[in-house]
Amino acid sequence: MGELMASDKSAAWLTPRRLRAHGLILALCLWSVYVWDMSTPGLRDRGGNLKGTDFLHFYTLGSLALDHLGLDLYALRAQYAVSVARVPEAAGIYYLPLYPPQVSILFAPFAELGYVSALTLWLILSTGIYGVCCFALLQACPNLHEYRLTILILAIAFPAYWHLIAWGQSSALALACFTLAFFAFRSKHDFYAGLALGCLIFKPQLALAAAIVFLVTLRWRVIAGALLSSSVQLGGAWLYYRTSCLRDWIHAFLQISKELSWFEPRPYQTHCLRTFWGILVPWLDWSWALYFVSAVFVVALTVSCWRSQLPLPLRFSSLLFATVLVAPHLTVYDIVILAPAFLLLGEWIAGQDVRTVPLHLSLLLYLAFVLPLIGPLARWTHVQLSVPVMAAILFEIRKCGRKAPSLVAEGLGK
Repeated sequence: MGELMASDKSAAWLTPRRLRAHGLILALCLWSVYVWDMSTPGLRDRGGNLKGTDFLHFYTLGSLALDHLGLDLYALRAQYAVSVARVPEAAGIYYLPLYPPQVSILFAPFAELGYVSALTLWLILSTGIYGVCCFALLQACPNLHEYRLTILILAIAFPAYWHLIAWGQSSALALACFTLAFFAFRSKHDFYAGLALGCLIFKPQLALAAAIVFLVTLRWRVIAGALLSSSVQLGGAWLYYRTSCLRDWIHAFLQISKELSWFEPRPYQTHCLRTFWGILVPWLDWSWALYFVSAVFVVALTVSCWRSQLPLPLRFSSLLFATVLVAPHLTVYDIVILAPAFLLLGEWIAGQDVRTVPLHLSLLLYLAFVLPLIGPLARWTHVQLSVPVMAAILFEIRKCGRKAPSLVAEGLGK
């Protein structure tokens, strides 16, 4: 999040001091709203939503795991009955069951607790994972060490992190997977990087771009590691339930296209190419065709980055932006996986001669940071502005390779 410290003229106003001020204002506004919203008695917030929102679904899955009810993992009405029995305030709230079965096992220990205690523990854990990932990445970015206070403020103000906590979601785990993969690539351990990326099977849409990129670039050790870790997760779920849960999950996963209106009740809170075209173009077949074409273009750019001599910070950042853009479903809290990209690109920019840095990269990163906040405007404009901005960042990263194909970032390795 110190990415905006370049001195190019197009973003000269993005000084560290101004970024600290913007970040502090944003953090105060976001977290004041959160505290105000949560400060009601009972489990409903001021908007009438259940506190923790999506965590209720994880809590219900964990409850099913405690009782080894694998047959109910993809039975919507059975899950609703469990959620209301455990949390009476959840009456009227339904979730489409799509998570792979091992997710329920992960949340089984939380289901041993009352809902409020489990939610509190999960939010603390999510914050801890987010903080550790940001701290570890910052330690690997020596050019940003003098901006530690600015980065801390921006990390707290990151809208995706705010949404992660507000929704009670699990995207901090995906952030951890990508962070571990970066450090594995940095140490030139492709197999370990694959192990980390394979753990994304719990949110398979976030593994789509990586799977395609590393298959096309023939990174077989990465693929082998990913297959191993994902197989271990799914195999563990089968051993635990001893039912047809894997078959039921695959069936539910393949039926998503028939349930999109339910699965994505608020498409304006999504930030990927598929929903970008879905919001913009009213004809379903055309929107899917445009998604496919644009996704192929994004993947091609990313493959080109990974085949180039670009330094690892740029290549890995391209993978993260491609992950967000290509994912068939990506809600605002999933953008938290871009935290490493902001830091790594900031480190790279801070260590380069200004003449080798794309003129608008700093400004684009600034916009990518804040635009998810105004996502709901897409309800009226029918344009999700964050998506073309992220695509532009990916294009600028690739331009770096064309301008300076032998460019190497000091301190972070190739």
